[in-house]
Amino acid sequence: MEKVVLIICLTASFFSAFPQNSPTERQLIESTIQNYFDGWATGDSTKVSKAMHASCHLKNYNNGKFIEFTKNQYIGLFKPHARPANLSTRIVSIDITNNMGSAKIEISTAKDLFTDYFNLMKTNEGWFIADKVSTRTPHKIFDVNAIRLEKETILEGLKRPWSIVFISEDEVLISEKEGDLVKVNLLNKEKTKIKGFPTDLEDSLGGFGDNTGKFEVLLDPDFKTNKFIYLSYAAKAATKGRTTKIIRAVLENQSLQQIKVLFVAEPHTHERVHYGGGMLFGNDGKLYFTIGERLFTEKDEPSIPIAQNIEDKRGKIYRINSDGTIPNDNPYFGDKATPGLYAIGIRAAQGLTLEINTSKIWFSEHGTHQGDEINVLKAGGNYGWPMKTTGKYRFAEFAPKPILGNTYTEPVWSWLQTVAPTGLHFYVGQEFAAWNHNLLVGGLSKGSLWRLTIENETIKSTEELFVNDRLRIRKVVQSPMGKLYILSDELNGKLIRVKNGAL
Repeated sequence: MEKVVLIICLTASFFSAFPQNSPTERQLIESTIQNYFDGWATGDSTKVSKAMHASCHLKNYNNGKFIEFTKNQYIGLFKPHARPANLSTRIVSIDITNNMGSAKIEISTAKDLFTDYFNLMKTNEGWFIADKVSTRTPHKIFDVNAIRLEKETILEGLKRPWSIVFISEDEVLISEKEGDLVKVNLLNKEKTKIKGFPTDLEDSLGGFGDNTGKFEVLLDPDFKTNKFIYLSYAAKAATKGRTTKIIRAVLENQSLQQIKVLFVAEPHTHERVHYGGGMLFGNDGKLYFTIGERLFTEKDEPSIPIAQNIEDKRGKIYRINSDGTIPNDNPYFGDKATPGLYAIGIRAAQGLTLEINTSKIWFSEHGTHQGDEINVLKAGGNYGWPMKTTGKYRFAEFAPKPILGNTYTEPVWSWLQTVAPTGLHFYVGQEFAAWNHNLLVGGLSKGSLWRLTIENETIKSTEELFVNDRLRIRKVVQSPMGKLYILSDELNGKLIRVKNGAL
């Protein structure tokens, strides 16, 4: 009997040594490149060496002269030093095929921008940089505060576009809330409808307050390998009404194939508002998404408000694995809580964005009369709706009964006027260098685009942009090469590039 117990214990300990949610190949490559970044930034030859295979060669051609280093020659150039305050690093792109890959990275110093192209390979010991070529570009000398905002319409004729993702610098997927899911070539403006969208889509009626239709489109972190895309939309169910649905599909031959339902926000109801539908992948490789409360007025709240009821799927933010399973390290809300639950007390959140340098996720929240907020997502957080709000209730007599033991997470920012914030994005780039790590937020009310400066989790200042040329803004994004774009929420929706005319 003792031998049997010993064998069981050894077997359990063997399997527990392996995480159930293994990192993706992209995450493993990113870890290798991060070792290179850290070593380069501080002169730590050990970290640089760890990232590079023994056979690695480094090549450069400049001013008619070809230069080549072996790994040992290159490592010998590094001397320990403090990390420069003005140094920044980023991975521009990664491409993977089987156990081979390539990456483009940038290292920006006070004077120069270093651009490296890595070939990578996976061995039994993990991913390594097999060789690299590089170039150095001196920064243009200009006043970083010299910004002259300009708009350039790249594409129009979109039917209330909701979301956009870049497959490459010149090819995008756009979801039209009242139209199609389309692939667009930004060079020749060729637009292709993606076939196979689920037939339970509830189309918008086009009236005031009708939020039904297509919402977010999102690429898998390993899209180039697995072709997975993720979609959120308003789904109908016979006479039951409608709700938010999250699906995954393979994008093949301009068609959605192998569709898998990941989440359905029951119950179905007949309201046509506040679906949520924002989605994003965190640095942890998990899929985060927002589900709205689905009520227009607080008068219809049950005794336990929807967003506070852990058994009701509405009014929450979720965190799941890319296949729909639930991560083991999700916060615990109780045995009866909806699987995947990550935060509660949400009214109508749509925008989610990742702060790359901290891995924090920020989200926007629609209020009623004022009460529009910016929040930092916390595991297990309760964001208060409808127990408290920074605005006013639509039903003025609403007075929720306190819930014993509840504590609420305060927003990091709320507006005094109605903004209706939607998609938001942390800017990183050279074109608007003075905006680096600023938060850009689009708004629907009166049409607005906001720039927020941030210190840790404190909003230090806000600025509304294009005050004399307002458009309803649904999304703010950057292309793989760092170009800044906005999507306008209009019947004749536009993809607009925001440019700095001072450069």
